[in-house]
Amino acid sequence: MPTSNLSSQDALIYAMIAVAAVDRTISEPELARISSIVRELPPFATYNNDWLLDAAQACGRILSGANGVAAVFQKVKAVLPPELYETAYVLAAEVAASDLEVHAEELKCLDLLAEALELDALVCAALARAARARHHQI
Repeated sequence: MPTSNLSSQDALIYAMIAVAAVDRTISEPELARISSIVRELPPFATYNNDWLLDAAQACGRILSGANGVAAVFQKVKAVLPPELYETAYVLAAEVAASDLEVHAEELKCLDLLAEALELDALVCAALARAARARHHQI
């Protein structure tokens, strides 16, 4: 899927898939969270849920290539308007936190996303902390 054919919704999905797949597996809670985000959140209101699988597979093909994560994040930045950069980050952080344990690979991936999108470190820390807080269980 060339960058010119990517929608903003696809780019947001790419950010979530990249973080979920960085440890070479996407857990059931991560997959469920991505699906619920696409079904429920306003950025995806016009997105056909059937396209989720296509976008995830296209992202996976890029991730399996040389410098896959960096290539995905370059596409994300190229497609998203700047006002959705923080949205991409927080959705990726939501997915990382969804299995109740954010692994070192996921943290590194989130750092790479923040760097690619030129996001402020303090903003990213707040967004990631909020995502983790939403997934704590009592």
